[in-house]
Amino acid sequence: MICGSMFSGKTEELIRRLKRAKIANLNIEIYKPAMDTRYNETDVVSHDANSIPSIPVDHAQSILLLAGDVDVIGIDEAQFFDAEITMVCETLAARGIRVIVAGLDMDYLGKPFGEMPNLLAVAEYITKLHAICMKCGNIAHVSFRKSANESQVLLGEKDTYEPRCRKCMHEK
Repeated sequence: MICGSMFSGKTEELIRRLKRAKIANLNIEIYKPAMDTRYNETDVVSHDANSIPSIPVDHAQSILLLAGDVDVIGIDEAQFFDAEITMVCETLAARGIRVIVAGLDMDYLGKPFGEMPNLLAVAEYITKLHAICMKCGNIAHVSFRKSANESQVLLGEKDTYEPRCRKCMHEK
């Protein structure tokens, strides 16, 4: 598991780990939610514009159906997947596949996001990454939403979100 706020480098770390697996001649597959078309409809793309080809899927179960002869599976933006994502990851891991998952552990209110708490609970290894608070420069752990939209899921980039620390997350 790779988790943290927006702009903390989660996708960058996922791409790095998957590229290392390719260097080791391991067969890899990467999946992302089909709804995430911010940078590219198919590729997983970091905010720093690094990318890796992926397979967009609408439902977590699709990953089980699509997963071929593979050693490592990467899953980006796991918080956007349905409730089956935890079972899918556990099923793949039980098959001996290394599963690397990246996603936001908290929403813009600082509350646990989607299935991420369940994924974190069953993960063998967890890397929590932090961004830098855009107000004070301290370590940031929350994705502060700059708009008044109250929907839990709102795709956006630097125009919509900024990393904030605990103290600054409540300031406008």
